[in-house]
Amino acid sequence: MIPLHDDVALGALRRQLRLDPEPLRQLRNAFYKKRLPAEKALERLPLAQRSAFAEAVAFHTLTVHSRHDSQLDGASKLIFQTAAGKLLESVILRIQTGRTTLCVSSQVGCAVRCGFCATGQMGRALDLGCDEILDQIVQANQLLRAEERGVRNVVFMGMGEPLHNEDAVALAIETIVSPRAFGLAPAHVLVSTVGIPEAMVRFARRFPDVGIALSLHSARQAVREKIIPLARRYPLPVLREAILEATTIQGKPPMIEYLLLAGVNDTDADLQALLGYLGELPAHVNLIPYNAIAGVEFVGTSEGRRNEFAAGLTSAGFRVTIRHSLGRDVAAACGQLVQRQLLVGKGTA
Repeated sequence: MIPLHDDVALGALRRQLRLDPEPLRQLRNAFYKKRLPAEKALERLPLAQRSAFAEAVAFHTLTVHSRHDSQLDGASKLIFQTAAGKLLESVILRIQTGRTTLCVSSQVGCAVRCGFCATGQMGRALDLGCDEILDQIVQANQLLRAEERGVRNVVFMGMGEPLHNEDAVALAIETIVSPRAFGLAPAHVLVSTVGIPEAMVRFARRFPDVGIALSLHSARQAVREKIIPLARRYPLPVLREAILEATTIQGKPPMIEYLLLAGVNDTDADLQALLGYLGELPAHVNLIPYNAIAGVEFVGTSEGRRNEFAAGLTSAGFRVTIRHSLGRDVAAACGQLVQRQLLVGKGTA
């Protein structure tokens, strides 16, 4: 079947059905922007072509497996199932300011295998298609419509390494920002990567206005290798060159994500290493509290030490935010809930 975002295939279908462009534009507007279900969006087409169009076009490629709503802060975790039966996660974050952010997945599993990440414990990655990435947004939007809300920001911080699925992610972003589809501003899209240097530079060139966040987590090579095995392939000096080039292309400060782990990367030595590594980079440092995962050795840094670490960066002139972790009661950290579902499916509590 034809994905609704595929302009070329959709154009061929339109000509085959002798369908005028305007009803098709109205259908896509109703489905993507007005967040209407497929059957309502199809009403924009003439009755004579409606049935044939519906049989040829795939409006959804995922089904909702389960929904989990936080009782603490309004976050919602959605578990989707692919046609192949694989489970993946998206998280709706209802920010107190009224903005709504959707954290989407780009893969099932992740080959990076970061030691602190539940998705990394799942093993080999399976790339999601562009249509599967977009359907996470479509279905979240349809859910939010009843609340008179819609997804305003999309962050690729869910399951998987986005730049290991570069083509599908790029096609998805083109659709997300396209006025013919979701029409989000590029500045409202953020891609988080553990650091694939060449892909980061390619991405910056292709999407100069889309945000890139680097999951650095340590500016000491030995420590970074301990928590991110892929760091052995891409040493810190190589990664810094890529950050500099991407920053030059995009003309805006890079975001540096730093997950604080007690006694691992939060010491005074770690802070000094980070300050030295960033140097004159006008970076925005996002400090992240750690959501503990069963069977994993790491422990999150205390709130007091988090604040001290932040103060050290701020005093050196860096913009610093401490991420507020949402959805703790629904295991909102990427991969946590799918991992639980898989264990339950195997008969393990």
